[in-house]
Amino acid sequence: MNVDPGRQFREIARLAVSIRLAVSALVLTAILLTAALSSLLWWRTAEATSRQLASTINEQIVAAVRKEVSAIVDEARAAHTAIRTLFLQNVLDTREADKREFVFLSQLQSQATISWVAFGWPDGSFFAAHKLGDRRLEMMEISLTDHPGERRVDEYDVVPGDIEFANRRFEPTDFRVADQAWFKAGLSADNPQWFEVMDHPTDRRPSIAFAGPIDVYQERQGVLAVIIEYTRLARFLSQLEVGRTGTAFIIDDSGQLVAAPDKDADELHAAKSDTTLLPLARMALAKAGEDGRKEAWRSRLISGGAAYEVALTPLPFPGWSLATVIPEAEFLGPVEATLRHLILGLGIGAVLAALASAMLARSVIAAPLSRVAGELRHVEAFALEQVRRHPSRLKEIASLSGAIAEMAAGLSAFRKFIPADLVRSLLRQGVEARPGGSIQELSVMFIDIAGFTGLSERLGDRVVPLLSRYLDVTSEIIVANGGTIDKFIGDAVMAFWGAPQPQADHAVRCCRAALACRRAIEESGLVDDLGQPLQIRIGINSGRMLVGNIGSELRLNYTVIGDAVNVASRLEGANKSYGTQILIGETTDRLAAGAIVTREVDSIAVYGREEGLSVFELIGIANEEQIDRATINWIADYERGLASYRARRFAAALVDFDSVVKQRGYDRPAELMRDRCRQLAANAPDPAWRPVAALTSK
Repeated sequence: MNVDPGRQFREIARLAVSIRLAVSALVLTAILLTAALSSLLWWRTAEATSRQLASTINEQIVAAVRKEVSAIVDEARAAHTAIRTLFLQNVLDTREADKREFVFLSQLQSQATISWVAFGWPDGSFFAAHKLGDRRLEMMEISLTDHPGERRVDEYDVVPGDIEFANRRFEPTDFRVADQAWFKAGLSADNPQWFEVMDHPTDRRPSIAFAGPIDVYQERQGVLAVIIEYTRLARFLSQLEVGRTGTAFIIDDSGQLVAAPDKDADELHAAKSDTTLLPLARMALAKAGEDGRKEAWRSRLISGGAAYEVALTPLPFPGWSLATVIPEAEFLGPVEATLRHLILGLGIGAVLAALASAMLARSVIAAPLSRVAGELRHVEAFALEQVRRHPSRLKEIASLSGAIAEMAAGLSAFRKFIPADLVRSLLRQGVEARPGGSIQELSVMFIDIAGFTGLSERLGDRVVPLLSRYLDVTSEIIVANGGTIDKFIGDAVMAFWGAPQPQADHAVRCCRAALACRRAIEESGLVDDLGQPLQIRIGINSGRMLVGNIGSELRLNYTVIGDAVNVASRLEGANKSYGTQILIGETTDRLAAGAIVTREVDSIAVYGREEGLSVFELIGIANEEQIDRATINWIADYERGLASYRARRFAAALVDFDSVVKQRGYDRPAELMRDRCRQLAANAPDPAWRPVAALTSK
């Protein structure tokens, strides 16, 4: 049988073209049919999902508001109970003005939602602490016996961790606590209860009050009220995201508005909320009836030709409900727009289906290459632990992926020499690997082992395991407290806080790390060659210093330099003179004030500086168990003795330093200061004498 090769080739060519067309037709037909069915299914699913999303958003909002209202109720009850307990236990007398003011102010500061803490006496006298927004407080007193018709007002500015007296004024007032429902009911009640309050000594502001009687030794002293203004609720509601144009209201059983979102509302600024959608909430309340007051209720309401999803949920305060109003167009509008876009996309997709072969090549080559490029980005960010090997049917791509994985493994070997977190941080901030830096306020710490020179001479190379364990313990604690390890210098560890990542509390973090290092070394069981527990000395200082890449173009070190750094190094050495373990500079003490407990040890002139520098011993973290009353007492005695010493009252100083030694059994700073006072008492110093100790060594 004779076969014409040319004819056979032409037949194959025609067959190939026909197959391409058939495949294209099948692909297009499948796309169109699948898209049509998928669009219908998608529409149904998206509609249900959107409604479910709206329901989920509403549930989240309800949960947040219920939690906040519960917290407000609990805070008011807790504050009332705390103050009532102080009165009942006779720790505080109702007429004891100073203590009463302190307790009332402390409650206002500790409970964010409380607006007033007030007390009324049976004779009609009245006292209250009142917030004026977030930055100011006022104390007021109205006495019907001393100055009837007059109100004394003391204003205070709120500063970080404290308050400062601003001014006092006297002004006329017609407010009478005896006319208030909470006071009248409280005088005759046995237990505290909730009241609606409108009238205050300052103005009329809708509020709720948790008020009840105060009895001491079965004698009624008066009525205590903890008051929350509705503006605090309005501010909280403003923090909720109820879609783009939806809103949430708190309403009572009668449909009266309790609170609507207003981010500027507080005790000074009345709520100026947008209540456009409030009629829908009231409509829902009327439609729900008793069911809406007992359990969650939802409905779809129409207003002005637009549909809204409205939900009512009872809140954990008698008679209050949360109403959320969300326009239906917010969650169904995008679905309809997406469907129109999908139909348009089908036409474009039919044309793009002809490029399926090109997309196939893209999936075989471009996608694997993209994954390999992603691994290179991990290497670029020094995230070497995230680099993975990607197998591929293409030999070149598989070889490239393997080479990148091996490169990452090689770079990982340098992790113990280069802090990976520091490298990532510098890369994120765009810090180039070239000399340069900036002046910033940071905290720096130096740690070393007491007596290490003699220890290393006695142990020889056996000191290496001990030194390694010591460096492991301190390094882990420094990193855990957000510090940057600068370098190891023999047994010394240098670290700093506040860079490269800014840390507003860098001084507190540094002090926490120092105390944790001391505690960890004590608990580690590390001992020297004589079997004695390993002792460390720590110096800390804060101030403005140069931080950045210091060095040359050939070798750089991300470090800190400056006078504040030098002082920290000198303070570490000063521990030897004072028999202390942790000394901090005055700037560190100021920045960490309130968070740490210290005692001022002395004023010293460190090596290389002539002016005096106040030095503090770090005792512990405030409000921890080891800071007991005994500790506070001996610290006070020492600092009183130090003040007498500086004032040249050496005999008085001797008494206080002796007291510290007796209380503690041994206290090297007190013994040192006692010896100085004895010498100075015996040989009076000349007029040029300064109470500054000079350290003659580094």
